[in-house]
Amino acid sequence: ELKNYGTQDIFVLCTSGELSKYRVPNLIDTYQQHGICVHHYPVPDGDAPDIAKCCKILEELRSCLESNRKTIIQCSVAYRHISLSLTVAACLLLQLSEGLAPQQAMDTLRSLRGSAAIQTIKQYNYLHDFRENLAAHLATKDTTLRSVSR
Repeated sequence: ELKNYGTQDIFVLCTSGELSKYRVPNLIDTYQQHGICVHHYPVPDGDAPDIAKCCKILEELRSCLESNRKTIIQCSVAYRHISLSLTVAACLLLQLSEGLAPQQAMDTLRSLRGSAAIQTIKQYNYLHDFRENLAAHLATKDTTLRSVSR
């Protein structure tokens, strides 16, 4: 069905355990068999990725979008769990628009996907701390690169 809509890339944030729990242990293989490029970054549902993993997800996500590829972000395969994928989407919005406040990003996504968007306190706090954590992560990465080049 996703291929019929032109989906080219899918970011699967589910863990292997979640895929088994929801009786789709071969979902990633199925996507690949249908020619969909899978970016698998397992994060337990209700949680948020560490900042390094989030940066990698956002880097690949931006590359897909800048190449005009039809892309989906998928967390738990259960319908009611859309919180993690929308947390990542909110991080992308915050990265793309410096003037956007975390609450505005959440409100925008909730208006599009319903009140289930960004459900946990951990994800709420993650978004409010995202820019500060991103800056610290990038500063650490920059320091490491400078040390190696010396």
